[in-house]
Amino acid sequence: MLLFLSIISFWLNLVNAPDPAWVKQVGARTIPTKKTVYLTATYGAVGDGKALNTKAIQKAIDAAAAKGGGLITFKPGRYLTGSLFLKKGVTLHLDKGVVLLGSQTLADYPEIDTRVAGIEMKWPAALINILDQENVAITGEGTVNAQGKPFWDSYWSLRKDYEKKGLRWIVDYDAKRPRTLLVANSVNITLKGITLQEAGFWTVHILYSKHVTADGLVIRNNIGGHGPSTDGIDIDSSSYILVQNCDIDCNDDNFCLKSGRDWDGLRVNRPAEYIVIRDCVSGAGGGLITFGSETSGGIRHVLARNLKAKGTKVGIRLKSATTRGGTVEDIHLEDIQMDGVGTAVEVTMNWNPSYSYSTLPEGYTEATLPAHWKTMLAKVEPAERGIPHFRNVSIKRLTVTDAKRAILAEGLKESLLENFRFEDVTITTDKAGQIDFGQNWTLQNMAIKARDNQPLTVKNSSGISL
Repeated sequence: MLLFLSIISFWLNLVNAPDPAWVKQVGARTIPTKKTVYLTATYGAVGDGKALNTKAIQKAIDAAAAKGGGLITFKPGRYLTGSLFLKKGVTLHLDKGVVLLGSQTLADYPEIDTRVAGIEMKWPAALINILDQENVAITGEGTVNAQGKPFWDSYWSLRKDYEKKGLRWIVDYDAKRPRTLLVANSVNITLKGITLQEAGFWTVHILYSKHVTADGLVIRNNIGGHGPSTDGIDIDSSSYILVQNCDIDCNDDNFCLKSGRDWDGLRVNRPAEYIVIRDCVSGAGGGLITFGSETSGGIRHVLARNLKAKGTKVGIRLKSATTRGGTVEDIHLEDIQMDGVGTAVEVTMNWNPSYSYSTLPEGYTEATLPAHWKTMLAKVEPAERGIPHFRNVSIKRLTVTDAKRAILAEGLKESLLENFRFEDVTITTDKAGQIDFGQNWTLQNMAIKARDNQPLTVKNSSGISL
């Protein structure tokens, strides 16, 4: 009896184990306090949807910043604008009935030094930028519509041409498209309540930043088409990030963690870490929550809880490539529901080879190439430095209905998928799937109900009992 009670107590302690201490440290620790109102109409902004308001809105921001901060507001209307740059102490407040419209002219987005899809390079500024700042907020029930369709169309046109030339790996870097909201090299940033639509590229990019809160954001990128690479929220080599109460429908990864690509990402070597994502939902998209494929700096100390997906291509996704390197570890995923997804859990270290590996076709001279091409072509040496590692991943209380596949997990002979734990998992699916090159997996109270009546296949693995 004492032994039985001890076992029960042990499992209860596991189920009710307190969150790690770092969880209480995520998110913005301060918000702007100055409430002096700076009405953009005073500075010449016109909400007719036609006049370009970049200079007028920026004047209001600069005036507030010069006085130590304040509240930037708008009369109801539709305000066309290019890149805006928020500053310390400023709150950009968009009331219901206010719409910021992104210019569809690329020249209205000046090029800046930044990181895009894992490498540092020149790239157009975002529609809204928070660069090298602290204590900034964006709030309200208004809308930011980036009007990204012309950028989608130019991408598809260029990609069609590049694929014929064997240049799939570089087209995403040559087809320059503005992000909607960029937070870079900043601290104590709050993004709350607004709706973002039709991103030209990634929607919210949190880069090289600390203590950022994204709360109650609604992202709708599949309006008027399906934009390529229109990620929802990308957390890129940033720390102590809180994402909560967000609702995303996009055409690529919904919630995504990144830390650099290949040689350049290994050079920077900055992890994405101490991240909480909770109480969020996703509709269409490449993945409910994705780790990678940019993993070079490592992704670690992540807690994702109470997430829902309906119709995403993949639910939980860990992806990298054999030139990325980096370690994905200490990942905790809890209380997740999925319906109608493609694959519930997908793990791969050889993702999308035509995109992931850079090979220069014949007919090009490397010395005359653009700088970002040279960055992409720089070899990771020694080659084993490019091998990624995935370990210590916990998935608890996962319920999936009507999936096409339950699990596709493929490690490498030289890099096994180590110490994955599935607990209290129920998946209804067409196919169970497979685990390849795994080691020491715990599958506790796990039920996969496959319509083809075939079991989960395990190959090249050890320490996995079904």
